[in-house]
Amino acid sequence: MREIHFFIRALVFATLLCQNRPAYAQENPQEKTQAIQVSVERVNVGVIVTDANGHFVEGLRREDFHIFDNGIEQPLTDFAAIEAPAQVLLLIEAGPAVYLLEGGHLEAALALLDGLSPGDRVAVVKYAEAPTVLLDFTPDKQAAQAAFGHLRFNLGFSALNLSSSVSKVLEWLASVQGKKSLVLLSTGVDTSPSNEEALVVQKLKINDVRLLAVSLTGGLQNPQPANKKKSAAKASTPAAQEFEQADQLLKRMAESTGGRAYFPRNSGEFSAAYAEIAQLVRHEYSLAFAPPARDGLVHLIEVRVDAPKTSTPNAPLPSYRVDHRQAYLAPGPK
Repeated sequence: MREIHFFIRALVFATLLCQNRPAYAQENPQEKTQAIQVSVERVNVGVIVTDANGHFVEGLRREDFHIFDNGIEQPLTDFAAIEAPAQVLLLIEAGPAVYLLEGGHLEAALALLDGLSPGDRVAVVKYAEAPTVLLDFTPDKQAAQAAFGHLRFNLGFSALNLSSSVSKVLEWLASVQGKKSLVLLSTGVDTSPSNEEALVVQKLKINDVRLLAVSLTGGLQNPQPANKKKSAAKASTPAAQEFEQADQLLKRMAESTGGRAYFPRNSGEFSAAYAEIAQLVRHEYSLAFAPPARDGLVHLIEVRVDAPKTSTPNAPLPSYRVDHRQAYLAPGPK
């Protein structure tokens, strides 16, 4: 009975993918993506610092950070420690595949709301064909929870324009100041035009928004089979290939911002993922510097963090993992 239930879910998911692909998805993959125009007078860089055990490093000071633009160190113009409030936008897929999950992932998302600090602001947006705001930024976590109850899932084979929806949300977030995180709850299915995926990944790379993706396909996929022969057969099915493509898109989006992608398979893993995301959002240092050149080019960013000196002579310095955005687009000449 369990196998029949999975088959129905996988069939709906695969059918959604096949029927949602628009005609222009077969266009020439070599076609040029449109240019991105961004005016940057200050470059914001969110930085997450963890030690070798994965614990967040708190108590770092402005002078502990060194930021480099194309390899040349730049003076910081602004610095906000961990305690600074964050803006978290929840972007939730509202399509037929997610409807099959019966809202279990939304119940687990309460762990994210519970983990945020009182000053953090939350917005809730759903998307299918296009993004729709359910709740504008507010520190009221109960209002965010109530917004989940207003989700309406499209049960037909409607469009799921993931890339174009993320692109639109980035435009909305451009005017938001301070630490910004986009938490994406999605299957990774994308029916956007063929050039939109490359365009949104490029946008994410040069944006000051950290994207943290939570895949919703875990509840739709088959449990691991008992033997290798069945496992090999599963890997070759069209549905499995579509799942893999969806997962890879979520990974590319998250990694392009210095964020992370999660692939939970049950309610416990959903809760753990959201709890970790709440910690990531709260433990982000916010740095800023002025672009040194107005050349209209993409500049690479590197952030280094000084480890505190120990009181023990000759003791090795701790090693840190530093996650941050990788690039920005400098303003053009005036």
